[in-house]
Amino acid sequence: MTRTSSRAYAVVGVATVVAALLTGGTAAADVPFASATFRSTHNSYSGNVDGAKNSVTYQLDHGVRFLELDVHDNGYGTSHDYAIGHDSPGDLVDHANNPASNNLHDWLAVVNTWSDGHPSHAPIVVMLDLKDDLTDNPSFAAGNMTALNQELTEAFGSNLVQAMDYPAELPSVDALRGRVLTLLSGDSGSRAEYRRDLGYNPAVAINGRGQVVEVHDSGAGALWYWTGAYGADGRVTWLRHGRYDSGKTPAIALNDNGWLVEVHQSENETSLWSRIGRLGADGEITWSASKKYDSGVLPTVAFTDLAGTALREIHRSQGSTQNWEWHGALDTGASTVTWGGNAKTSDVRYDKANTVRGSSRVSVWTGADGPTPAQTLRYSTDRLASDRIRYRPTAFAEYQEGDSAELQQGALFYAAPATSASFITSARQAGRVVRGWDFDSAARATNPLANYPATNHPWDAWYQSLLTQAGAVQ
Repeated sequence: MTRTSSRAYAVVGVATVVAALLTGGTAAADVPFASATFRSTHNSYSGNVDGAKNSVTYQLDHGVRFLELDVHDNGYGTSHDYAIGHDSPGDLVDHANNPASNNLHDWLAVVNTWSDGHPSHAPIVVMLDLKDDLTDNPSFAAGNMTALNQELTEAFGSNLVQAMDYPAELPSVDALRGRVLTLLSGDSGSRAEYRRDLGYNPAVAINGRGQVVEVHDSGAGALWYWTGAYGADGRVTWLRHGRYDSGKTPAIALNDNGWLVEVHQSENETSLWSRIGRLGADGEITWSASKKYDSGVLPTVAFTDLAGTALREIHRSQGSTQNWEWHGALDTGASTVTWGGNAKTSDVRYDKANTVRGSSRVSVWTGADGPTPAQTLRYSTDRLASDRIRYRPTAFAEYQEGDSAELQQGALFYAAPATSASFITSARQAGRVVRGWDFDSAARATNPLANYPATNHPWDAWYQSLLTQAGAVQ
C-alpha cells in the first residue's frame, strides 16, 4: 500500500478549496479541455460601443475566458505594432477603462496583468482575428508573423501556452490554470502560411555553429530566405523569414562567422547576380546590394577554405550543357566578393539542396504534406525524417467552416457562426474545441453547447443562466 504524506494531503486540500471557490462553493472535478465550456465574448475590445460587454478587465473579472481582438497590420512599419479595430484601426474600439491606444501590445498587457493577479484562473484564450493579410509583409521589421510571434511571447512570458507543445491534444483545464493560449483567426491566407510556406528551387547551407540559411524563389520573381538553428534533437528552429531580392534559382554558401554569399539568376534573363549577407544572433540577415557577375543559368556556390573567405561558383551555360566556374574572395570589411578566374569546368554544379557540416545534415525540397500544396517547403536532417519549413508554432490556428482541407489538418480549434448548428454539433462530437460567434440568443444553443459561445451580451440573464447550467469554467 502506498502511503501519502500529510503535506500531499494539504496540497490536495488547497486545490479542492480553490476549485470550490471558482465554482461558487462546490468542488468541481477537473475536465478535459475539449469538454469544457467557457464564458466568451465576440469583439471583446468593443465593450459597450458595440454590444454590452464593458471593459476587458471587467469581462475577465466576471468569468469571461475567451477574448477576441481584431488586428490590423498595415501601419506596422510606422508604429512597430499591430492595431486593434473592426474594419480599421480604432473602429468600434471602446477605450473606456481599456487602453487609451489601439496598439495590440497595450491590450495584451491588460490580459497578462490580470492573469498574473489571478493565478488560479481557468485558461484564457486570446483570439486574434487577422483583418489584414500578413503574408504581404516582407520581413520581421515590416510585421510578418515572426514579429507577431515575438509580440505574443514577450506579452505573456511563461504564462503563454505554446501551440508547439500540444500538437495533437490539449490537456485538462486544471493543467492549464493560470495560462494564456493565443489563437489565430481571420485571414485564411495568413493562417495557412503560419502553418507552412510555399516556394520553388530551395537551397540550404549550415555552418559549424549550427546556423542554417534556406533560400528559394516564389515562382513569380521574388527571392525569400529562412534562417534557423539546428538543435540537439536534429530539428531546425526557424527564426526569421523575409524577402531579399528578385530573381530565381538561388543558391547559398555560409561560413562559420555567419557571413553568407548568395547567387541567383535574374527572373526573365540569363544574367547572374551575387549578394553578401551577415547573419545576426537573432537570425536576421543584413544584406548588401546585389551585383551582376556573369551570364548563365542554375548557379551554385560554396566556400572552399576553412577560413570561409575563398569561394567557388559553378553554373551552366545559357546556351549549352557546358558548366563554367568562377573563383571569388570574400572581403568582410567591404561586404563584397571579388570574382576572377572564369573558365570552363567538367565538374558538376554543387548540390545546393543538401548541406553537411560534421555529422549534421540538412536537406530541403518541395512536396505536399497531406492536403498542403505540392510547393510546400520541406526539410529533413540526419535525425529527422521530414518536417515543414514554417513559422514557430506559438499560437494555435483556427479552422473555420468552409476553410480548406489544409487548414483543417491537425486543427484543435474550430469555429463557425452561432447559426451553424450542425457544424458546431458535429465538431463538438468529434472532440474539437469549438467557437460559435454572434451567440446572441438562447435559441442558438446546441447540444452539446459550443465550448466558446461568443456573445455580444454576456451579462444578459439568458446567457448567464445558460452558461451556469452548462457548468462554465472560470
